[in-house]
Parts: sequence; C-alpha cells; structure tokens
Amino acid sequence: MRIAIDAMGGDLGPSVIVDGALVAARHLQVGLLFAGAASVIESELSRHPAARGLDIHIIDAPERIEMAEPAASALRRKPRASIRVGAQAVRDRQADALFSAGHTGASVMAAHAAFGPLAGVDRPALATIIPTRQSPAVLLDAGATVGCRPQHLVQFAVMGAAYARIALGTDTPRVALLSIGEEETKGNDLTRDAHQLLKEAPVHFIGNVEGREVYAGGADVIVCDGFTGNVLLKVSEGLVETVEALLHDELAATFGGRVGYVLSRQAFRRFRRRVDYSEFGGAPIVGLNGLCIVGHGQSSAKAVANAVTMAARAVQEDLVARLARDLAHITSNLA
Repeated sequence: MRIAIDAMGGDLGPSVIVDGALVAARHLQVGLLFAGAASVIESELSRHPAARGLDIHIIDAPERIEMAEPAASALRRKPRASIRVGAQAVRDRQADALFSAGHTGASVMAAHAAFGPLAGVDRPALATIIPTRQSPAVLLDAGATVGCRPQHLVQFAVMGAAYARIALGTDTPRVALLSIGEEETKGNDLTRDAHQLLKEAPVHFIGNVEGREVYAGGADVIVCDGFTGNVLLKVSEGLVETVEALLHDELAATFGGRVGYVLSRQAFRRFRRRVDYSEFGGAPIVGLNGLCIVGHGQSSAKAVANAVTMAARAVQEDLVARLARDLAHITSNLA
C-alpha cells in the first residue's frame, strides 16, 4: 500500500506534513508518495535518517494552492500544483489514497476531476467524525458541497451510514437531519423536502435534530449541506478552545483552583482527547471513485499521522467499493 501526500498543503509548512507522514509510515509499514517541491521535501527527509529504509517516492510539484486563492481558477493556472499532482497519482494507481491538509475546495475539486463520482452520486461530501456524549458520530457534509438539493442530502445520508458502519463499527446507524426544529415542518425548503425523501430512503432515519442536540449522542450520522456543516464544525472548534481557556483562567485564579486542577489533570487530558480533531486526523471525501482524506489546515504532526492511518484503514476496508454498493440501493426516483 502507498499513500500520496500533498506535502505543500497545510498552514504549518511541509516539515509538519513530512514528520507526521513518516510516523504513520513507520508504524503501519506503508509506502509514501510525496507530491510537492522536490528540493523542499528532500531537505525535510534529510532530518530523518531512518526514512531511508522506508518506501518513499517524490513527484516534483513546485506549485501550491494558497488558502486565499479561488480553487477553480488556481487549479487551472497551476497544473503542477501539489494537490492536483497527488490526485493524479492516485488516479494513475501510483498510490492507493491521497491526504491533504491544504485548501479544502482545491482538494475536493482536484479529487473530483481525477477520480470522478461514484454511480448515483451528484455531489461529494466531507464526512467528519465528531465527538458526542455517548460515542463519536459522522457529520456530513462538512464543506465539500455548499449548495445542495434535497436528493443530495439523501445521498449524503446513505454514504454517511455506510461510512459509520466502517469507521465506527455501528451496524444500524441512526441518521438525523440537521434543522432548526424536530418537527418535519420546520426548516427551509431544503430541509423540509429532504426530510420527506429521507423517510423513504434505505437508511435508519430518526428525524430532525436541532443544533443543541448535535453532541448529545442521539444520532450516529448527522446530515446537512456543506455550508451549514462547515460553520457548525468551526464554531465547535472555537467553542472547545474557549471552554479550555476559560477553565484554565478560573482554575488558576485561586489557590484552591490550582490544587483542584492538579488533582483533575487526568480528567482534563481525557476530555482533551475526546474533543481534539487531531485524534481523527481528517475527513474522507465520500462519493468519489477514489479515496482522498482532507485534514485541518492547522494539522499537527500527530493529526497528519492519524490522517494517514485513517487513509490506510479506509484502503484496507475497501471504503470506496462499499460505499458504491450501498449507493446502488438508492432508488432511481431519488436521483
């Protein structure tokens, strides 16, 4: 197995990407194909003498899609962009999956252009694992498709349920639709129409879920359009950081608080692990005829290692083929 790595993606630079990918490669005994500026990658690899014993290849891709660039025009102007070259390497079977912590829109578009959609899929989705009070759940779409139609949300539900069975080991995932109320008449035209279609879809649909119930654990798969999902995800990340900062300030304010913190450090570490996105590493783009894992722009080496591990596991579990089989059950009138 070999995983293609967009070495130039991510806010923290190639050093973090290379460091994390090598950790995963050593642990999993998988090969790596780095797409990026060859001189930069070789310089980073030189810091790791043990890397010489690993199956590592480099494809020179000197161009990089910057976070502020419009994805479509940037990909047209930069045919040797690292994310595009990495996706083409997977298409050409030089690698089995792709990881990028770079521009999400560019990752989705490059992967879509290289792999094409699965049969029955109109739009891809980012399937993100989120923590809840009971067990992790899958949220999709987290940013791949901003403008959705009702049938797209049905496809997301089917793909999310299939992914939950693989990633979470849930036999019959409970699927919920994110809306502003539990009643099926609540929401906008998109959610109301999607609710009616989901009642007839081949998933265990349990109805609408409000934003305040997302993390309660009542659903294993939560479906929404990419705009809503991305906002929810980023608000959640910001809230976790704010809660941690507020707790630290309060506990440090008094002597009793500092003593309490010392006694509770283990609990705080467990809390951090439960809500830390780096524990999962990334999110697969589901709905494409190829595998791409998208990481957070601020991915640490730990997050990169976990994302590469996720990619390897998805290859082993034959995620794409299993998604294709489940999608085949969508009736033609939902298209």
